Amino acid sequence: MPQRLDRKNQMNKGNFAATVEDVRNTLRFLEQMGCKGFDASSEVLNTLAAWGRKDVFSVETLEDIRTDLGDCQRCRLSEGRTNIVFGCGTAHAKLIFIGEGPGYEEDRQGQPFVGAAGQLLTKIIEAIKLTRNQVYICNIVKCRPPGNRNPMPDEIAACSPFLRRQIAAIHPDFICTLGSFAAQTLLETKEPISKLRGIFYDYMGIKVMPTYHPAFLLRNPDKKRSVWEDMKKLMKALGID
Repeated sequence: MPQRLDRKNQMNKGNFAATVEDVRNTLRFLEQMGCKGFDASSEVLNTLAAWGRKDVFSVETLEDIRTDLGDCQRCRLSEGRTNIVFGCGTAHAKLIFIGEGPGYEEDRQGQPFVGAAGQLLTKIIEAIKLTRNQVYICNIVKCRPPGNRNPMPDEIAACSPFLRRQIAAIHPDFICTLGSFAAQTLLETKEPISKLRGIFYDYMGIKVMPTYHPAFLLRNPDKKRSVWEDMKKLMKALGID
């Protein structure tokens, strides 16, 4: 049986490498034909080549993903940013908090949730008997939208693959999405956060609890009770007394 499984694994790796090479060749061909709407830069082609050589069953690290992200120019948000805000916390977190995008202080410091909303998030984390060092915190987009506007669909599309890779690298037991954009992106829905919050959903075998964004709570303090109800459900699921 082990020999049969090993042969099957080798076949899967070979098929994966062949598929990656087909994608690279297709991108080159489309670029030569003058097609637009995709990225066929040397950076992307080199990344695909690395995937083709990589053990399909190996797990990349957060450092690998950050290196691949590089000095990202994949969308217009790169034009006005000061810093890429990748994420912070432990790579072994059982719980990830995912927000929408960096604000002014986050862009300035290069760290997620360090402004007024971040201070409130810290209090929420402490209220569920954890610390920021025991969780992982990141956003749907890694660069600040101008004037803290909502991220556009193409900006989310350019950035969300890196988020999904971060989640895969950490492989937490739980995710808490903060606000509509985080929940809608991860759960692939258009339902508003008011309907999504307070219920556990599944993402690749990981339990997802959507709740309101801390910035929303600063404007609507009456909603803090709803978030606390969501956090109590999360604590119970985490086994925190």
